This record gives sequence, structure tokens and C-alpha cells, in this order.
Amino acid sequence: MRSPATPSMSSGLLTDVGRQRQGGVNQDAALALDLPQGGLYAVADGMGGHAAGELAANLALDTLSQAYLDGRGVPPERLTEAVQAANLSVLRHAVGEYVGMGTTLLAVLIDRGAAIVAHVGDSRAYMLRGGELHRLTDDHSWVAEQVRLGNLTEAEARDHQWRSVVSNALGGEERVRLELFGFPLKSGDRLLLCSDGLSGVVEEAHLLELLARQNTPDQVARALVNAANDAGGPDNITAVIVDISRSLRPPGYALPPRQPDGPTYADVLLSARRGSSLLTYLLLTVVYFTLLGVILVPEHRMLLGLLGILVLLGILISRRVLHARQVARDATRPILSAQVAGASGKSRPLQDPNH
Repeated sequence: MRSPATPSMSSGLLTDVGRQRQGGVNQDAALALDLPQGGLYAVADGMGGHAAGELAANLALDTLSQAYLDGRGVPPERLTEAVQAANLSVLRHAVGEYVGMGTTLLAVLIDRGAAIVAHVGDSRAYMLRGGELHRLTDDHSWVAEQVRLGNLTEAEARDHQWRSVVSNALGGEERVRLELFGFPLKSGDRLLLCSDGLSGVVEEAHLLELLARQNTPDQVARALVNAANDAGGPDNITAVIVDISRSLRPPGYALPPRQPDGPTYADVLLSARRGSSLLTYLLLTVVYFTLLGVILVPEHRMLLGLLGILVLLGILISRRVLHARQVARDATRPILSAQVAGASGKSRPLQDPNH
């Protein structure tokens, strides 16, 4: 699924069955959806048998896009709700011959000058910026957890017999766990979303080389798929490329920070983001007591009304100041504690100075 990108960006995608999958069935799916101030891009890698995996991946992306378009509220909340809707859609269709099906889901929402990532499973997002390749996501898989614990090296994990065992996916339970975080974008950024059919066989140094070429997004996607097939093509391969051609102002809301504890239940994330509703209750309380004072002490209604207005203005101004500070922190916050491949082709950790 694809539609034209906005003038501030361009995109390309390609999905391929690979060279070793029996029956020629592609269980990967990709999405590039144009939005008024950006776009929604996603990759899904289905599981559960050929027919089931293909259905799960396409069902997840269809539901994700429609639920986001139909949603209300600020984009991070809409994206989270859309992921939850996609999860329930896959779960409810997992009956009969489709019992046990599931899919990974990696979505990147670009809203003006920012990107918001929603991640479930082991598909990956990368960003090329200033000649360095940043891995934006951590795999939700058994081998990735062993690497984090120091029990396996990256090289051992790449060839491990359980490398395809994911620890988190859509369709497993009614409450979906996901990672949700955002970061500002810059002119010249190039984003890659891919299934493990690409990231599992093509080294990051080679990804960097291919992404750094001055080609169109469609050409880069084709080169990446070719590289995975040249490496044996053991799995379905999907690549989505998004180029940011000019910098835009960041959105007016605070970007969600990366959670240090990994994937979190969607309802917990939504509750945390909607915690600002406390401000609404505070404003309503001030209004209530102001009106109550005007009714009970009419001889001082002008003074009480003026006092209530001043309190409301003070609360709103304080909120705007705090929000401006949060936006400024978003603009300077490091993207992730991730792997970075530089021009030398070697990987090194990107340190977060806040930790």
C-alpha cells in the first residue's frame, strides 16, 4: 500500500518473497500513507503458516491505517490506539485454520518536523544522519535479550537457531505491548524500516553503504532487497525508505520519550500521556469555585470573577512555559542508546548523556 509523499519528504518501498521460502508466499507487508502534514509508514512480518502470516500482516496494516485516520486526539495517542486496534483485529481473526497467527509491526509516523515510532517485534528502524547509521529500535526477541544480557554476541545471535523466535507480537493477547517514542527530524535524514529478512542477513556496515548512496528511495529499496537476496534470501524481505528533504517546525505537543524498560502495555502508555487531564480537572475546579463564590457572595462577584480569571490565566501560562521547555528538550534529546555505524563501517554505542 502506498500513496504519494508530501513535498517535505519522499518515500519508496519494496517487498520481496526472497529465495528460499516455499510456495512463493510473502508474509511481509508494507505501508506508505500520505498525511496532510507528514506520513504513516509501516512494516509487518506475519507468522503462523503461509496463509495465516500473510493475512495477519496485511490485516494489521489495513487496520492500523484506517484506525489512525479515524482516530482523534494528538498523534502519539492516535498511533498507540491504532496499534491496539491492529492487535485486536489480528487476534479476533485467529480462529479455525488461522489459530496462532500473529505479526510484528513497526510503524513510523512523521508529523511535521518529528517522527514517532511504534514498535512491536523484531522488524527494525534505522536512520542515516550525517554519515552515521543509527539503529532506532531494539528487537523484541529471545536472542536479542540474550545479547543484552551478555550471553550471546551479535555474531552468534545472527546465526542462532532461535533467531526468529520473537518475544512480542500482535495477536498474542488482548493487551498489546509496544515501544513508543519520538524524536525531531532534520533535513537530509533518511529512514529505513525493514523486516528481519533484510536486517538478519545484511550487515549494518553494508546497510550504511547502500543507504548513503545518492539514489531515490525506490532505488535504495531495490538495492537493499537485492543485497538480502544476494546473501541467500532466506526469508521474505521488505524495505521502506523515507527521505526528509527539508526541516519543518516540530509539532506543538511533547514527543513521547523512550521507556527504559522496553515494551509497555498500550493502555499504560495512554494513561501516562493522558495524565495531563489533571490540568483539565484543575481548571474546572477553579471555574466551579469561582462560580460558587459569585453565587454565594454576590456583593463581591466582580472581585471573585477577576480573581478566578487571573488564576486560570496563571495556570494556562505556566502550562505553556512548561510545554515550551519540553519541546526544547525534545529538540536536543539524543535519539536512542543504539548501535551506530559510521563512515568507517564499525559499530559503536550512541551514549545518552542524560544517563
